[in-house]
Amino acid sequence: MKITSIALDKAVSEGPIDAFSHVLLSDSPTLDEVLDCLASLRVADSRHRYLCTLDDAGQCRYTSMHASDDARIALYEDEDPETPEDALAARERLLAHVIAQLEHSTHRLQWPALAGTLMCSDEDIEALVAANATPDLIVDEVVCVQQVPVDRDDLLIAALPNGYFSADWDIFQNHALIRHLQERHDYRLFGLGASWLGFQRDCEPSPAEADALVADLQRVYAAGPHDTWSQLAATLATRTTLLLNYTEGFSEQLP
Repeated sequence: MKITSIALDKAVSEGPIDAFSHVLLSDSPTLDEVLDCLASLRVADSRHRYLCTLDDAGQCRYTSMHASDDARIALYEDEDPETPEDALAARERLLAHVIAQLEHSTHRLQWPALAGTLMCSDEDIEALVAANATPDLIVDEVVCVQQVPVDRDDLLIAALPNGYFSADWDIFQNHALIRHLQERHDYRLFGLGASWLGFQRDCEPSPAEADALVADLQRVYAAGPHDTWSQLAATLATRTTLLLNYTEGFSEQLP
């Protein structure tokens, strides 16, 4: 894996996401390498939190751009930034606005509201098992790490709103999922791609904890036979990571 720092002027003019872009991980990094990089960044700078892209960084940026036009979170300014520093300040204002909407608006959702809202098939649940058993399947050849000035992990999603298509979970639905997984199951958000969300906890869940997590996920995804969910629970009990999809028909997105 190659790690390349992104200067502010390059982050503003070339991305690959926006002014928060901090480092680029290239040469097909593994998920473990990405997580090691995130851990090192956190140790070096406690003022920020870090969010990485997962699958298809280009598509992730494209759909996030459109998702950010959602009237519930959009913020339009009259003047274009003149300098990279101005662009960063504008990006921070947008971040603060989205956070305020997630925290205080009437659009904020609670966990029970997610049940059955994402169209899933038995094949999709099999894809959850495959992705969690072999997570490198969904890590793009190039990963962008965002440096985000937030004080909670659940608020990282405000830096990269996604869920653009009508059949996807939107930012408010994703935030309800993220909050529940952190509060109930100790999983923190670390990554977001065009279709996948990445979470990590400090240690592997016990079999009972993995079963409780899967029971929650079954209520939300509302598909898949018992045996497939049992396979997922067994897989999660051996890992600290959790990968979940927020888009329709995600079984078609694995290689």
